[in-house]
Amino acid sequence: MRKATIFLMALALALAAATATPPARRSRFLANVNFSPPPSFYDCRKKPPSVCLEPGSPGKTCCKGMCVDTEYSWEHCGNCNRSCKYGKTCCAGKCVDLLTDKKNCGACGNRCSSNDCNFGFCNYAG
Repeated sequence: MRKATIFLMALALALAAATATPPARRSRFLANVNFSPPPSFYDCRKKPPSVCLEPGSPGKTCCKGMCVDTEYSWEHCGNCNRSCKYGKTCCAGKCVDLLTDKKNCGACGNRCSSNDCNFGFCNYAG
């Protein structure tokens, strides 16, 4: 009987040690990383719109309670709630067609010297 009791106690102690979780440690690799604030930090519904002017903000304009970049946001192109139609891209606050626009041929700000933009290429002979 005594051997059975000692065996059960040793078994219980072994199970307790096996299921015990080690204390949570923060990785030393993550300790040196400066994380950017979560998107909710730039929520301008409950905060003043000046939160959008903080460094690291996604944009300087408060639209629908979020800080947005009205220069390149397809949902808020040039102004709040002004979205670009299908096939158009927001470049410098204007909705443009990158396939045919001479000032934004293939990418925003890519000007064609010959004033000929076809399929997003300057001087494309198609």
